[in-house]
Amino acid sequence: MADKDFILTQEGKEKLEAELHFLETEKRAEIGERIKVAREFGDISENSEYDDAKNEQGMMEARIAEISRILSEATVVTVPKRSSKVNIGSSVTVDMDGRERVFTIVGGAESDAAAGKISNESPVGSALLGHKKGDVVETQGPTGKKIVMTIVKIDH
Repeated sequence: MADKDFILTQEGKEKLEAELHFLETEKRAEIGERIKVAREFGDISENSEYDDAKNEQGMMEARIAEISRILSEATVVTVPKRSSKVNIGSSVTVDMDGRERVFTIVGGAESDAAAGKISNESPVGSALLGHKKGDVVETQGPTGKKIVMTIVKIDH
């Protein structure tokens, strides 16, 4: 991911900053305490509590490094308030075969499909960018299936 640009909304940036603060303060102290207690059990070569705490510490430090890198390299986009087109940060209501779905277009670093936040680089996200209410947008899904959507509403 060395040459990948990170795009964040202001909300996404704030969420990552809050996670980083939590990991660097509370979580680091909690894991440090677990390691200290586990060391007191004696021989660390056969101490599963110590191994678990050290593994969790490694994963947490990797996440801290990842968030720090994203925040240092990210471009924070401001969502235009008066745009009739879909932009990063827009919430878009689409009709797909008579079923309405709502997607919020975000950068890849803050995408969360379960929460309806899709990446601007995803097939659906990239297809919706730049379109207006009433437009019929076609794209191909990850499985190769054709997706046809009509834009019903755009919120910024």
